Amino acid sequence: MLSALYLGLVTLLIMRGTNGDSVNQTEGPVTVSEGALMTLNCTYQTADPAPYLFWYIQRLNKAPRLLLKGSMSDPKPKSEGFQATLVQSDRSFHLQKRAVQASDSAVYYCALSDTVTQGCGGAEHKPRVQMGLWLWAALRGVLFLSPEVLSKHFQL
Repeated sequence: MLSALYLGLVTLLIMRGTNGDSVNQTEGPVTVSEGALMTLNCTYQTADPAPYLFWYIQRLNKAPRLLLKGSMSDPKPKSEGFQATLVQSDRSFHLQKRAVQASDSAVYYCALSDTVTQGCGGAEHKPRVQMGLWLWAALRGVLFLSPEVLSKHFQL
């Protein structure tokens, strides 16, 4: 009975407040050889004519942190060797890195928002993505390097 309550609560969090906005990104593990080009796809749906898109990175045993923020005024943000391109006609915000390294192994999240708070020390954005969707998104967009790369760095 208690598990049914939890399931109902998670379903409520997922369904509540999304306002028809959605984000779809590369699913499941992505295996890339060291030094190769890595692309993680992100497409979105929103009625907002000028949305803000975000890529977050979550390394092992760390909290997610903002990697890139794109908007119509900054459609090609870059950070730490990563780049994303906001293409409004395709409704896409794909993340790329030209030469991935073992240290890039992480979970990557694409998020959509219609408001951004400016100022120091404040929240970077106010996402429409609900907590239940973050939990669901944790199962998506994982980047793993190939076994050859891992064995070279960890002597497996």
